[in-house]
Amino acid sequence: MNPDLQTIVDTLTGLVGDAGIRTDSDALARYGSDWTRFITPNPCAVVLPANTGEVQQIVRQANLLGFSLVPSGGRTGLSGGAVAATGEVVIAFDRMNRILDFNPVDRQVVCEAGVVTGRLQEYAVEQGLYYPVNFASAGSSQIGGNAATNAGGIKVIRYGLTRNWVKGIKVVTGKGDLLDCNRGLTKNATGYDFRHLFVGSEGTLGLIVEVTIELTTPPRDPTVLLLGLKDLDAAMPVLQQFRRKLQLNAFEFFSEKALAHVLEEKKLQRPFESVCDFYALLEFDNDGGQTLDIAMAEFEAGMEAGWILDGTMSQSGSQAATLWRLREDISETISRFTPYKNDIAVKVSRVPELLREVDAVVAEKYPDFEIIWFGHIGDGNVHLNILKPAGLSVDAFYHRCGTVSEGVFDIVKRLGGSISAEHGVGLLKKPFLPYSRDPLEIEYMRALKKVFDPGNVLNPGKIFDSVGELRPGFPR
Repeated sequence: MNPDLQTIVDTLTGLVGDAGIRTDSDALARYGSDWTRFITPNPCAVVLPANTGEVQQIVRQANLLGFSLVPSGGRTGLSGGAVAATGEVVIAFDRMNRILDFNPVDRQVVCEAGVVTGRLQEYAVEQGLYYPVNFASAGSSQIGGNAATNAGGIKVIRYGLTRNWVKGIKVVTGKGDLLDCNRGLTKNATGYDFRHLFVGSEGTLGLIVEVTIELTTPPRDPTVLLLGLKDLDAAMPVLQQFRRKLQLNAFEFFSEKALAHVLEEKKLQRPFESVCDFYALLEFDNDGGQTLDIAMAEFEAGMEAGWILDGTMSQSGSQAATLWRLREDISETISRFTPYKNDIAVKVSRVPELLREVDAVVAEKYPDFEIIWFGHIGDGNVHLNILKPAGLSVDAFYHRCGTVSEGVFDIVKRLGGSISAEHGVGLLKKPFLPYSRDPLEIEYMRALKKVFDPGNVLNPGKIFDSVGELRPGFPR
């Protein structure tokens, strides 16, 4: 069934009112895309429900009339998971942006899906607590989208991903049913925990409408140590050395090429005199004891071993924030070059091997492209960014990068890694899913899609193509 646009708009307007429906070209372009720039958005309408009941009604009408829904949060994704490219209706959660409840005993806050991550972080501070999942897009990403993509960020090495902090979740399935999963419990051994199924499902199984988040104790005087490394191989012994003595909040790395772009674009000063090919940024809490002495001793030991060439340590919160900018401003700084991004991961111990092999492939295949490395090396996740030359069209650039990605992903597969550590699969990584998941796993994933979204109305075509036929023994 292919309903005409007017029928869809009239039906949705009847559900959410005039304030909850948009069909103007500006809204379609804005809500139909995310931070990827390789797919042209083409939604037919944008619907903005105000509550869970309206979400359920919208999903039921999608099944009755035969239109598809693409969920939209802050649209900060980098794999095309929130792109509406084939006439879908975008369902955006901007109006569902309330913090509904907070319990200081449980240290849990209940948020609607449209609560911006940065607002949740501010609210936690107001309660004397801390929400530790943090990344560059926290000022615009939404908590529902964070859960749908299992967002990670810069402090995973200590605090884990979004999944670790979701204690309950309410989801509207592809049939319009409302599931209330786990209800904030710490212990709950009553069968399948659907909460963890929906976290990271990219809106293909259900629409997240409410999330119960656990908060934690704030960090104590976070201190940043920025190190200039001898080479890529030095990163792992430095990590191992510092982790033996300190509880690290973060262990990030970036290349000199990345730093040069940030320094030029943001008019920042070079952190120290030495120019190194690679840098590591460590954060740890200064507990007022011997922490700083330990950090300095390890720094000096790293210098003596030849792993560290130079370094600097923050002396205040403002200095720590400035050092963090050298890492956190990279994505924004290089965005004007329409970068092709690979978000890959292996076990931490195999990161140097991954970097060496991938760097060799990329240097051979992209001799005329600028390559920018950075990432969360402390948890095995690195970001390979290829910058588009000014004279090359976006389509030609995307095709060349996609072709060589197969060589990169061959390495990832051989090392037992993931083609997408935190950006999701969406549309851009969909062709490469078999490099991380075997055919039987993908078939089980498709079977789950059939169970929760039998009409295939939720984010169809994302992660894998249409559900299609399953082999005997799988649910229809």
